[in-house]
Amino acid sequence: MSSSDPKTRPKPGPWPPAPDAAPVPPTSWAKRTGFRPKFSGETNASESGQIALPPRARENENQPDIEAGRVRPAPPVANGEQPVSEKGPVEKDQTVKKRREADGANKGGSGAGANGHTGTNGAAETGASSQPQQPTRRPLRNEEVVDVLPQNVDDQGFVGRHSHMKYELRDTPGLVPIGLYGFQHFLSMLGSLILIPLVIVPPMGGTYEDTANVVSTVLFVSGVTTLLHSFFGSRLPLIQGPSFVFLAPALAIINSPEFQGLNGNNFKHIMKELQGAIIIASAFQTILGYSGLMSLFLRLINPVVVAPTIAAVGLSFYSYGFPLVGTCLEIGAAQILLVIIFSLYLRKISVLGHRIFLIYAVPLGLGITWAAAFLLTEAGAYSYKGCDTNVPASNIISEHCRKHVSRMKHCRVDTSHALKSSPWFRFPYPLQWGTPVFNWKMALVMCVVSVIASVDSVGSYHASSLLVASRPPTPGVVSRGIGLEGLSSVLAGLWGTGTGSTTLTENVHTIAVTKMGSRRAVELGACVLIVLSLVGKVGGFIASIPEVMVAALLCFMWAMLAALGLSNLRYSEAGSSRNIIIVGLSLFFSLSIPAYFQQYGISSNSNLSVPSYYQPYIVASHGPFHSKFGGLNYIMNTLLSLHMVIAFLVAVILDNTVPGSRQERGVYVWSESEAARREPAVVKDYELPFQVGRVFRWVKWVGL
Repeated sequence: MSSSDPKTRPKPGPWPPAPDAAPVPPTSWAKRTGFRPKFSGETNASESGQIALPPRARENENQPDIEAGRVRPAPPVANGEQPVSEKGPVEKDQTVKKRREADGANKGGSGAGANGHTGTNGAAETGASSQPQQPTRRPLRNEEVVDVLPQNVDDQGFVGRHSHMKYELRDTPGLVPIGLYGFQHFLSMLGSLILIPLVIVPPMGGTYEDTANVVSTVLFVSGVTTLLHSFFGSRLPLIQGPSFVFLAPALAIINSPEFQGLNGNNFKHIMKELQGAIIIASAFQTILGYSGLMSLFLRLINPVVVAPTIAAVGLSFYSYGFPLVGTCLEIGAAQILLVIIFSLYLRKISVLGHRIFLIYAVPLGLGITWAAAFLLTEAGAYSYKGCDTNVPASNIISEHCRKHVSRMKHCRVDTSHALKSSPWFRFPYPLQWGTPVFNWKMALVMCVVSVIASVDSVGSYHASSLLVASRPPTPGVVSRGIGLEGLSSVLAGLWGTGTGSTTLTENVHTIAVTKMGSRRAVELGACVLIVLSLVGKVGGFIASIPEVMVAALLCFMWAMLAALGLSNLRYSEAGSSRNIIIVGLSLFFSLSIPAYFQQYGISSNSNLSVPSYYQPYIVASHGPFHSKFGGLNYIMNTLLSLHMVIAFLVAVILDNTVPGSRQERGVYVWSESEAARREPAVVKDYELPFQVGRVFRWVKWVGL
């Protein structure tokens, strides 16, 4: 029968037909395995600061190989067909100067096999190889996925500026732009820097003056540790500050049974216990980083582990969030709605080239709600006849006052107390609360939490390096960063911030939105932060934020933290049934198992002396774990009641025991040390300044 017979004719393809697509540059692990991703790993371009895919190039043109750093020739077309010319979108001309380091192309660049990666058949791949490659099948629409971000290629074939960033890691645009962008960077993360002291100081028995002093100390330590990390840590533009990872164990220690019957200055006594636990845990983290053990530990940490662990940190505070917002619903709900409107509905509005509503959603929402609450307080909206706000609730006799005591306590904005008690100048100094007290059971709890903080930082290092650097850091650079974070937490313990210091996860979102990746901007912003910490009135003003507004802001911050944690799944096959089950089990058990520990032994008739939103942190006194050793009971009941610990244990065990390919697991891609040392751009990105790296060149496990 003739081939023209309609019965034997091939059926037409889908309508409308899918456009031709250029092959996607494989990543390092994709080169070794020949993996072609089937699931969307990166989000499409948008005006909300999301990661953008590069414009589709014609198939007969050379494609940039992001991993190798050079242009790789396009693979030959299968079956000898001529490539179809497609006219892609016109790229905007960028007037930025070329990087001088990318550079090094004629100075003995890495050339062939610089990355040390091998092809799918085991043969070493070269950056500009002329060997014909195996034809690759045309990817489908949902296969336009890359593990790295779009970059431009200069005339010499080396990878240059990321097309979506205004300033990269080593750019120095000028003093005025650096100052503006640096201040913008820290202002956009104001909530992460100031809210933790406002949460932990009141339950410690601290006054307005104590809260103001802790806020000033946090600003000072954050500025100093950010400078240290920028110079001697990973050297990525990451802000160091009080992490939410340390908040839950800090609240558990604050609500320990031995502190319930204290008389006198509870704040200083509990703070010294916190300082001792943080110092010991930080020393453990320092050893983990600088000894090289972190390089071995990295083999266990993958996106499938990081995602549920960090998401559990945000989800674990649900009992603190809206229950406290409900104590003054008109203020708390208005605060949440404003931040949501600014960050979502008004995110595309640009003023002078800056999307101020997206970048400053938290400080703008805080300022507007704070001003409205202050005006209502001054107008007498929360002043009731015959009722005194200074009288404790237990001593109020009038039924009229008892009815309104909650609104008087939570809705009022009284700035006079904090401002009057704060001096104009105050220098935070180490051991300002007294000599730290070292308690081994509290220290062991913090040591486990420091491991979780290291897992959080690993995810931040990888994500931020794809945004601003020429390559991801080497395992040695990651170890060096974790070691310095440990030293930073030692400083936080000595100064007495109440929590450890680590990389703020929200930093990655801020870099993506502001498109500012210069480390110089972060360094200048850190200097401004140190100056502000010396002005005591700044801390006093922040300390006057009502507790209900703090809880409302934290609802948004913790929700973002959970989402940022889950976003790590974009480096893996998010649709894989293996990964879905592992992440689902990790998240469910991270909520369910701690709930069992927190509710064990509590009956409806139990007379608990702490508010309901602090009850999850008193589990050490009534948990199900009982043995002859009281300290062991404290450790086990406390650790197993922490959501992030359960999520990490479940995820790390399942991900490293359930069979799965490297591409399915999304194993983090780190630069290989030998290849990195041969690439000038990578060396300049991560090499220690002031010739410090040459002194410690023999310590290869904490460097390039």
